[in-house]
Amino acid sequence: MPRLHPPRGRFARGTGADLASAFVTAVVISPRARIAGYVALTKPRIIELLLVTTVPTMIVAEKGMPPLWLIVCTVLGGTLAAGGANAMNMVVDRDIDRLMERTKGRPLVTGAMTPRAALTFAVALEVVAFLFLWGTVNLLSAVLAVTACLFYVFVYTLWLKRTSSRNIVIGGAAGAVPTLIGWSSVTGTLAWPPVILFAIIFYWTPPHFWALAIRYRDDYANAEVPMLPVVESLHTTSMRILGYTLFLWALTLLFSPVAGMGHLYLGSAVVLGGIFTYYALRLLRTPDPALGEAAAKGAAEIEVRATAMRLFTWSITYITLLFGAMAIDQLVRSGW
Repeated sequence: MPRLHPPRGRFARGTGADLASAFVTAVVISPRARIAGYVALTKPRIIELLLVTTVPTMIVAEKGMPPLWLIVCTVLGGTLAAGGANAMNMVVDRDIDRLMERTKGRPLVTGAMTPRAALTFAVALEVVAFLFLWGTVNLLSAVLAVTACLFYVFVYTLWLKRTSSRNIVIGGAAGAVPTLIGWSSVTGTLAWPPVILFAIIFYWTPPHFWALAIRYRDDYANAEVPMLPVVESLHTTSMRILGYTLFLWALTLLFSPVAGMGHLYLGSAVVLGGIFTYYALRLLRTPDPALGEAAAKGAAEIEVRATAMRLFTWSITYITLLFGAMAIDQLVRSGW
């Protein structure tokens, strides 16, 4: 079990590295690099994944294609809110980002901007997101978006990430909120279908992220972040992944009768869930390098990482195809 510690140098207190970053920012960084740094703060690839779940949810809520202006406003507002939350996450985690190979190129590590500038940018995004969603969509969607940001920053990043191996299990709820936003943007209310969609993303997140954490286990261990693969064996982690995957599969099937989905969605959920389970079982059957002989550990480690990354890659494809099938099912049956 790694030694746990609180976040170092949170929002306002500068560190020597922060002062160095500020100097580099003032002297070296070009305007183009600075703009690229602000874009990187929002973690665009994560936002893309969140928005994949928003628009199909809107289509299911509308039982057809919602007005284009509503889709654009909801997506834009959600993008601003998610970008602000991701930027705040980078401000808080800048100390451990310096220690991890996967994150050492982030703008607050390279000195593309100062922590104060990044925090100001993040707060501004959240304020604009709230006002924009309130003015163009509705108040419920605006409140949900900002609540997701606060949960992600204060519950996951500041509290759970460095103190509990269940960090991503609970913290992943923030990533499930876009389904609620998508539904509320169309109906102005919430109901059982979006609650199940929320649960689908909630249970999808741990196997998705734990697979990535297996690949970067050494990174997390070096930064003293107690992700499950750091504090538990490969077998235990793989069993948890399989358990969450099976429950996720059941939730996707439950969604069909609750939301009145058709055969296209149901068939897709069956097949996609089966493939996800197959990849989870492959990981479970992969030998643990820690239990093998020293001579074979290198090859076993490569196999584990490759298998975990195949699962991680499939998890992204899975959620994209599942929600895509959901949208197509509704559009076809609505005659759109």
